[in-house]
Amino acid sequence: MVHRAWRQGYRLVRSGSPGGRGGYRPAMYELEVEREFCAAHAIVIRGVRERTHGHNWRVRLVISGETLDEEGLLCDFHQVEAALDAVIAPLRDADLNATAPFDRLNPTAELVAQHLAESVARALPGSARLASVRVTEAPGCAATYRPRA
Repeated sequence: MVHRAWRQGYRLVRSGSPGGRGGYRPAMYELEVEREFCAAHAIVIRGVRERTHGHNWRVRLVISGETLDEEGLLCDFHQVEAALDAVIAPLRDADLNATAPFDRLNPTAELVAQHLAESVARALPGSARLASVRVTEAPGCAATYRPRA
């Protein structure tokens, strides 16, 4: 027998589990948008700047929320894509070390993910929130940024 709360779109969250104090909470919806861009960088590791080299950076952005709008959307994919594309545009085919904000910050994958996340988060509509941004700079090498709730 399916529990009534499950049928109504809720899932049980046990006391002490992440995100809950016990009881029920609404189901979550997630959208993902992926992009790829080419850019070069040279990061500083323990005071030593590595040589400048390029990557095909892959970005996976996840938006989440508990409610849908009257049309059954968390938010429009096109809005999320446009926001991400606008943030990536200055980085595309660029030397990150010479491009804001990385002309002041070490252009690590972690800080690229944070920059993308914080920039896109400001453009999100309604109840949608940025859950995470994963940046892959080379196969098997990825950094994920998750803003604190």
